[in-house]
Amino acid sequence: MKTLAIPFAASFIAFAGAAAAQTTVVVTPEQETVIREYVVTQEAAPIEVPADVTIEVGSTLPDTIELRAIEAPDLELEYRYVVVDGRTVLVEPQTREIVYIVE
Repeated sequence: MKTLAIPFAASFIAFAGAAAAQTTVVVTPEQETVIREYVVTQEAAPIEVPADVTIEVGSTLPDTIELRAIEAPDLELEYRYVVVDGRTVLVEPQTREIVYIVE
């Protein structure tokens, strides 16, 4: 019985560690409105992403893509953004990881 418990515990710990490594970003409806209005007023041009880049939460954008700052005083988020296919993509600037997509 001990031999079964050790591999199970090890796999459980590994799974729990992977789940804890993912960051969940919560953007309120009010924050989404501020982001939308800000992006519209900035007239940010949409970007073309390389074919090997997937635009989804958790993906990383390459250094070749310029991230734009969100300078809205009513917003307490420290993310950068890009516009892709009509969607505003929020990016963590240090890691360049996509953390939220405003549809």
